[in-house]
Amino acid sequence: MLAQLLRRLLLVQTLAGAALGYWLWGSVLGALALALLVPVVTMLLADVLTALITRAPEPWHDWWRALGGEMVAGVVVFLLRQPWERRAPRYQAATSNTPRVPVVLVHGYLCNHRIWDTTATQLRAQGHAVFAVDLEPVFASIDDYAPILESAVTSALLNSGQTQVALVGHSMGGLAIRAWMRKHGTARVARVLTLGTPHAGTQLAKGSRTPNGLQMRWGSPWLATLAAGEDDALRNLLRVAITPQDNIVYPQRPQTLPGITPTVFPGIGHLQMCLDPDVNAWVRRELADLPPTLDGATP
Repeated sequence: MLAQLLRRLLLVQTLAGAALGYWLWGSVLGALALALLVPVVTMLLADVLTALITRAPEPWHDWWRALGGEMVAGVVVFLLRQPWERRAPRYQAATSNTPRVPVVLVHGYLCNHRIWDTTATQLRAQGHAVFAVDLEPVFASIDDYAPILESAVTSALLNSGQTQVALVGHSMGGLAIRAWMRKHGTARVARVLTLGTPHAGTQLAKGSRTPNGLQMRWGSPWLATLAAGEDDALRNLLRVAITPQDNIVYPQRPQTLPGITPTVFPGIGHLQMCLDPDVNAWVRRELADLPPTLDGATP
């Protein structure tokens, strides 16, 4: 599982930092300092590198703002949240008495359900039951994740007593939702929101050799086939959010589908979309007008 992989990676980085610190300064304090710094510095350097590679001809002040936000998001998601989850994903009831449509949250590449902690808490307070999935194996075909989404949708409907769900996908998660709809249809879908999803693919994946990485390459045949099988009725269910400073999915502005005008959030990074207050407010607004489908009622 991803959490275990991240814990092992952090252990290697921490031990390497401790060894380097002791070699440089010959003290336990020096070893401890670098043991703590190396994982953080590694994350920050990765953010700088991807931000430079993917920089679009957009305002520099938005680029700097996105870089700072992505650095904070990277530390929160990859160092403080995702490595430490040992519980399986589960249905979580709403914390408000106002019933709303249940929501299935679908993370992206190299992430797990903990990236949704902020979003899930806010959605539950608004009256939405939530099921945040884990897409595993980590390196698999996106089509192979359809049973995971089907299980989550079934659980959300059974536990909430409703007949439709909304689905929110970040990055690859948006493609997983579209692949699930290709297999299972849209009868149980009230709405789909995608955040930073590579609907047109990303050039950052050109060196990938994993099945899902290959599928997310810029203009990949898999993406073309997926889009060709979708009609206007399906696309009418979708709402797309992008950021022009996305440091993973680029080119940034073409990341939408025919007939869909994306909502643009400037000055934020890729991971940051799941933590950003404005993006989360947009998610809540897009879902707030969906009537609950209790006791078999149709919207």
